[in-house]
Amino acid sequence: MSTDTLNANGLPGELPRKINVTMIGAGSFFTNSILKDVVLIPGSPGGELRLVDIDAERLALTHRLMDKIVAEAGADGRWIVRSSTDRLELLAGSDYLINCIEVSGLACVRIDNDLPLEYGVSQNIGDTIGPGGLFKGLRTIPVWLDILRDCEAQCPKAVVLNYTNPMNMMCLAASRTSSMQVVGLCHSVQGTSRMLARVADVPYEEVRWKCAGINHLAWFTEFDSPSGSLYPLLFEKARDRQSEFAMAEPVRTDVMLHFGAFVTESSGHLSEYLPYYRKRPDLLEKYTDTGYRGEEGFYAANWPTWRKDQDERRQRQIAGEEPIPVERSLEYGAWIIEAIEKNVPIVIHGNVSNEGGLIENLPHDGCVEVACLVDRNGITPTRFGRLPKPMAAHCDANMRMFDLAADACIERSKRLAAQALMLDPLTSAVCCPAEIEEMTQRMFEAEAEFLAGYR
Repeated sequence: MSTDTLNANGLPGELPRKINVTMIGAGSFFTNSILKDVVLIPGSPGGELRLVDIDAERLALTHRLMDKIVAEAGADGRWIVRSSTDRLELLAGSDYLINCIEVSGLACVRIDNDLPLEYGVSQNIGDTIGPGGLFKGLRTIPVWLDILRDCEAQCPKAVVLNYTNPMNMMCLAASRTSSMQVVGLCHSVQGTSRMLARVADVPYEEVRWKCAGINHLAWFTEFDSPSGSLYPLLFEKARDRQSEFAMAEPVRTDVMLHFGAFVTESSGHLSEYLPYYRKRPDLLEKYTDTGYRGEEGFYAANWPTWRKDQDERRQRQIAGEEPIPVERSLEYGAWIIEAIEKNVPIVIHGNVSNEGGLIENLPHDGCVEVACLVDRNGITPTRFGRLPKPMAAHCDANMRMFDLAADACIERSKRLAAQALMLDPLTSAVCCPAEIEEMTQRMFEAEAEFLAGYR
């Protein structure tokens, strides 16, 4: 059974050395939380925070913000902030590398959403699965693999923490081409487990659970309190479709009722991984709602504003017009670093190779999300066993798409890309192969600037 013990006090002990933590894509949303968390590790002698971004203006903004965070945390003199638009200036000697890149910026957000919509493929987020997720991978993974090759030459012993989507494709391509130790990190497991505890009105410290599957489609196969399973209560709340629980999570509660367990990702994003909820207007009307509950085009419509708002917030924080919360988040990144350096074991849920059958009834050459032990030996995935067959079947269907998509990125193959999309559960529920082929070719043409070398 799993739980997590992440809290503001950190882990006992002290870091035995100074460390160098490099963030690629330092303009990312994650910089504020993850690198701040690193600065707040108790018992740390500090080291270097190395910031890399190809956008010099956003990089400079992030550098000023991190200087401010270091000062606010009382860590002046312990942490040095360095930055460069050239990663080769900062990779050597890195102990940890955090990947948060976004290839193409805002240029392809509307294309990823609007062109598939012409073919009836409705997306809520569209950055990990489906046409949007595929093309984000096609743009991003070649750059990602170049970064890993530079790491092999400059910092081969570094632990690589990937936060960039499409998570499964990114980690799968890395496992097939790189010798670097890579783990993919998300916050959906720790966030959803806490949400379910609130729904059940049980203190989080008392719940115990098991969770496994793939990123954004991992299943809480058990969710217990000291008095027994909490699922009867969760099912009761979910059956009342006017309950706060069901209204907040229309797709996740429906999936739980039909397949027996709750899933880690928000209702809107989950609806993109399945063939059921987005293929007809009447189903969209019944099972989706605003925002993360499934709103069509939600990410495409809001991402430019979110990005602009984040930059403006950073400027206010640097100017002292808005406080910087000096507290640790639930993101796994800094906790992994702390556990390795202090050799204090913790358990996180990470995206890793299924080599050896961590989840026995999922493809062994795929990528899965399972509990991982973290200590001085690094990140060691644990064996889950077998998922219940209906849950495994849904994961397997997505993994077949990811399998071809990762190969398409590695081989720069338009043909494999189209075939990957033909295996996508939602896209294949809406379109015939000829339509998917046409859609894929049109997207390659529309995004050609960021897809060099594909044949």
